[in-house]
Amino acid sequence: MVGFGGVGADDKCGAVAVALTIHPRTIEVLASRGAHKPFLAEGVRIPGGHFAMLDDRLDFQDLDTPFPYTLALPQVRTEELLQEHALGLGATIVRGHRVTGFAETEESVTVRARGPEGTYEIEAAYVVGCDGTRSTVRTTAGIGFPGTPATVLGWLGDVTLDAPPRPGFSAFTRQGGVMVAPFPGGRFRIVGVSPDSRTDEWPGDLTMDELRQKTVGIAGDDFGMRDVSWLSRFGNATRLAAEYRRGRVLLAGDAVHQHFPAGGVGMNVGIQDAHNLGWKLAATLNGWAPDGLLDTYHAERHPVGAQLVEHSRAQTALMTTFTPEGLDLRSLLSGMVATQPAFSRALSERLTALAVSYPTADPAAHPLTGTRAPDLAFTGTDHGLFALLHPDAYLLLDLTPGGTLGDRALPGLAVRTGTLDRPPAAWSTLRAALIRPDGHVAWAGDERDDAMLSAAVGRTIAATVAGGRGSRGTAAA
Repeated sequence: MVGFGGVGADDKCGAVAVALTIHPRTIEVLASRGAHKPFLAEGVRIPGGHFAMLDDRLDFQDLDTPFPYTLALPQVRTEELLQEHALGLGATIVRGHRVTGFAETEESVTVRARGPEGTYEIEAAYVVGCDGTRSTVRTTAGIGFPGTPATVLGWLGDVTLDAPPRPGFSAFTRQGGVMVAPFPGGRFRIVGVSPDSRTDEWPGDLTMDELRQKTVGIAGDDFGMRDVSWLSRFGNATRLAAEYRRGRVLLAGDAVHQHFPAGGVGMNVGIQDAHNLGWKLAATLNGWAPDGLLDTYHAERHPVGAQLVEHSRAQTALMTTFTPEGLDLRSLLSGMVATQPAFSRALSERLTALAVSYPTADPAAHPLTGTRAPDLAFTGTDHGLFALLHPDAYLLLDLTPGGTLGDRALPGLAVRTGTLDRPPAAWSTLRAALIRPDGHVAWAGDERDDAMLSAAVGRTIAATVAGGRGSRGTAAA
């Protein structure tokens, strides 16, 4: 399998801001692969987030996660840390190479590429295009990218502030909206929109003087702004790929979704795309995937992309309305965030992706099926569920006294016997659960009869892990 990625330049009105925010679910993803500690060490922890720059911020402190905060970390450093982790696992990464096309057969894909030493070809079982909104892989595969062009231009600058505002500062008036986000190392990002943001014409590159003028006009202060390192405008061009998979070609990240960077979720959703796809490719290449597993990638992630588009458009509308009616709508919703805990939590869980679930068509399935498993604690251990997840195997949790389900380990399946320590209410009656490599629940059972529970586990393994059909463990069930 070969993947192509990179930061793709886009048309000016469609350009998007380079990511800064790492959301709680993404930290969980990193933790499930043992890669989170460097990010925690370097990122600035912010105990909440915003929806459309509303005055009242979302509070992440009560979310069901060991990481109830966002991390502010420049994307360039995020990429460096991910690269270090990948190299440590034996991956090969090359820079300065570009895919120019490919030819697909029933058995493989031959990719044509160009590098510093000229053109060459690579043959692979699958190709994954992570090559941005102008994805050559997507275009060559003939996958549509429908959507709408940019009608709004936001602006941002990365600067030093001699008199920075309070953490989490934002301001929104009829003159516009502005947010200030901290970087590691004492730098800050200023992001904003203004009435003149509603345009489909490129006004020219952003200047330091314009950034200062807009910030003062909205916030009443420039916070001692100096030493700019980056200035940019970014648009709300919004598109979603028609297919996440076509044959042996798959797409992830900006190659499948483009949107206004409201809430800082874009990179996070891209990483979560890869988290969903990676184990399915591994299972397929290693021979333990059931038929049709790769097809579930589109089925599961395309709706997430559609929700991302919906949220981004909704926030864009709220952030770019400066009429009295628009300001009243913002005030109403902000008040609900502050006074309606259920509403605020629902927005927080959707923004952070903690609410992402992959519904099952089985009406008899346990309600936990498809949901994200929390970092469950086990009696007598100092680590949670995330540390037990395997990138190349399901995890069967045998929660019966004494582990009555027996040894069912096989390729694509690991087993953990134990007792949950103070589990959430929804997990308190479970006697067994099958957790996918990406941390979502594939199956859960609370059957009290040991023989019936064992039989149900056997059927589940046979349907989920190709090697489980006729295996010793399944036969015993």
